[in-house]
Amino acid sequence: MAAQKGLLGVDIGSSNMKVIYLDGSSGQVLASASKELVTHYPRANWSEQDPEDWVDALQSCVRDIFDRQGHDRAHLAAVCITAATHTAVLLDRDWNILRPAILWTDRRSAQECDDLNAAHGEDIFRIAFHKPSPTWTMPQLLWVRKHEPEVFERTEYILFAKDFLRYKLTGKWETDVIDAQGALLLDYQTLQWSGALCGYIGLDPRKLPPIRDTLEVSGPITAKGAELFNLPAGVPVVMGGSDTALEDYGSGAIAPGQGIFKIATAGNANIMVSEPHRHPALFNYKQVIPGLWYIAAGTLSGAQVHKWLRDQFFPDLTAGDDKHNAFMTIDRLAADIPPGSDGLLFHPYLMGEKTPYMDPFLRGDYLGITIRHTRAHCVRALYEGISFSLLDCMNVYKPMGLEFTDFRLIGGGAKSALWRQILCDIVGKEILVPENTEAAFGAALVAGVGAGVFPDAAAAVEQCVRVSSRHEPDLHRHERYQKLFTLYLESQKRLTEINHKLHAFETGAY
Repeated sequence: MAAQKGLLGVDIGSSNMKVIYLDGSSGQVLASASKELVTHYPRANWSEQDPEDWVDALQSCVRDIFDRQGHDRAHLAAVCITAATHTAVLLDRDWNILRPAILWTDRRSAQECDDLNAAHGEDIFRIAFHKPSPTWTMPQLLWVRKHEPEVFERTEYILFAKDFLRYKLTGKWETDVIDAQGALLLDYQTLQWSGALCGYIGLDPRKLPPIRDTLEVSGPITAKGAELFNLPAGVPVVMGGSDTALEDYGSGAIAPGQGIFKIATAGNANIMVSEPHRHPALFNYKQVIPGLWYIAAGTLSGAQVHKWLRDQFFPDLTAGDDKHNAFMTIDRLAADIPPGSDGLLFHPYLMGEKTPYMDPFLRGDYLGITIRHTRAHCVRALYEGISFSLLDCMNVYKPMGLEFTDFRLIGGGAKSALWRQILCDIVGKEILVPENTEAAFGAALVAGVGAGVFPDAAAAVEQCVRVSSRHEPDLHRHERYQKLFTLYLESQKRLTEINHKLHAFETGAY
C-alpha cells in the first residue's frame, strides 16, 4: 500500500529512536523502524548521549523505511520530531556541539538544585510552576557553569533534543512552547523566557531559541538537510513537542478529564485540563490541542524496575538473546498467583520517588515475605506495587477537584494483559488501550496537522486513533486491592524514617 500523504513521526527515546511512517489519507501505519541509542554513564549518577548519534539513527531509520521496506519518498508530505524534554544541546558560535547532552535521568545537579531552592525556590516555583530537581535544564546548566565554565562561556546557542535534529533538517534555531516549559526557564504567565530565572544561573536569555507553537511549520527541509538524511527537499517540518505531550495526544486524550496511565521506563498518571494547576508534586505542560494542558504525576517506577526483576530474579531466562520471551515467561508465572500475592507487598522505590513524596531517599522493598513465597509471587507483587504507585499518583488530583472521565494505558507495561487487568482492578475503572501508543505516532499526527493534511488536531485523532482493547474492573478484586492499598500507604509512611537512615548508613553519615 502506497501512502498518498506520507507522514514521518520521529521519537528520540531514552534507549532507541523510533520512526513511524503514517498514511495521512487512511490513518494506517505503513512502516516503522528503530535504532538503538547509546547512553553513556561516565560517572555515577551521570547519563549522557551524543547528539550526533541522533543524526546517525535518523539516517538509519530513513534508509530502513524508504530503501529496505520500499516506500516512495515522493509521497512524503510532512515530518515531525519529538523527544523527552529537559535535554539541552549546547552549541558554539559556529554551531558545533560543545559537550554531550545531559539526559533527564541524570542526577549530577542535585547540589545545584539544593542551592537554587535555598536561594530562589519560592520565586522559581511562582514563575515556572515547578521546583528545581536534577531532571530540569536549569540546574543542569548551572552545573555546567560551575564545573565546565569554559563550555558555559563558549555556548552561543541552546537547543533541545528534538530541536537539534530539526535544525539539521531545516537550519532553523527555535523551540516549541512545551519544550520551553521543560527548561524551567520559562515564565508560565507570559510563556516567554524569564530574565529573572535565567539570571539565577547567569545565563544570557538571548542564547535560548525563539519560541513557537507546537503545530506550526518550522520550515521546509533544506537542500543540506535533504542531502544529510536522503529526504526530499521542500517537505515541511512541523515544530512538535515533548514525547509525553505527543503520546497523550496520539493516544486520544484530547479533552479535559481524560487521563493517561503510562508504564514505560518510568510511570505517569496524567490528566487533561483546561488550565494549569500549580502543585509541588505535579508537572504542568501545554497539550497539542489549543487551550488544553496536561498535568503529570510522575513515579520513577516503571519498566526499568520490571527489567531489574527480570535480570536479577530470572538469570536462567536471560542467558540468551531473546529477552522479550523472558518477559512473556515471567508474565505467565505471575498469572498463576492470586490477587494480593498471598500477602506479599512491594514498594517500587528502587530509585527514590517523585509524586507524591518527592523523596530521593525512599527505598524499595518486598514486605511480608514468607517461606511459601516464590519468584512468581515477586513478579505479581511487582505488577501490583507499581500499579499502587500509579494510584498513589492519581489520588493527588482528588483534593484539587480534578476528576477523570476515562483512562488510557500506554507504554511497555501495556503489552501485558495481566498487568493491564491488575491496574484496572486496582483503580476500579475501565481502562482503554489504544492501538498505537508511541510518541512517534503522535508526532506523525502533529506533522499532518501542521502541514494541513488534517483540518485540525482533533480531526486527526478522530480519523487515526483507534482503541484495540478495553478492560473492565472486577469489583470483588477491587475491594480486596483497596484493603491492600491501605497497607501499602501505611507501611510506606512507617518505613520512610528507616529508608532515610539506610541512606545515611550507606553514605557513612549514620
